[in-house]
Amino acid sequence: MLENLLNLVKENAGSAIINNPEISNEHNDAAIATASSSIVDGLKNAVSNGNIGDIMNLFKGDNIQDNTVAQGIQGNFISELMNKFGLNEQSANGVAGGLLPSVIQQFVQKTNDPNDSSFDINSIIQNIGGGNLDIQSIISKFTGSDNNTSGGGGIVDSLKGLFGK
Repeated sequence: MLENLLNLVKENAGSAIINNPEISNEHNDAAIATASSSIVDGLKNAVSNGNIGDIMNLFKGDNIQDNTVAQGIQGNFISELMNKFGLNEQSANGVAGGLLPSVIQQFVQKTNDPNDSSFDINSIIQNIGGGNLDIQSIISKFTGSDNNTSGGGGIVDSLKGLFGK
């Protein structure tokens, strides 16, 4: 998944990074890698902060620009551009705004497309869960049970409304 995400960012990095005079050519690959890691880190942070509903809404394709996970990813990327590459806030906002919404949208679309195997939800969950978790163990973390027989609770109760109709 990480390699595919990096390639997706590269495919979209034209005007935002590669042809941007504010990011020197010697830093293009690092800026692209930073965008990719910002996406993965943003998903990990959302999981660790219990923002499962927002992640689910992101992957449902709801308005990505209003999604708190996507906003967190963009904010982290802006900070990284400022810290690592010395961009001012306005320039970093321009880079992030010109790149991440389309990358995240394509990432979500590819994940949801049964005919596109470049991203699948299992590999995404494994990557944001540290690479050693399977879906069952993640479900048990959300339900608060080790055997997933408790019938829900906590996060699961708050997510019930998301799976309707």
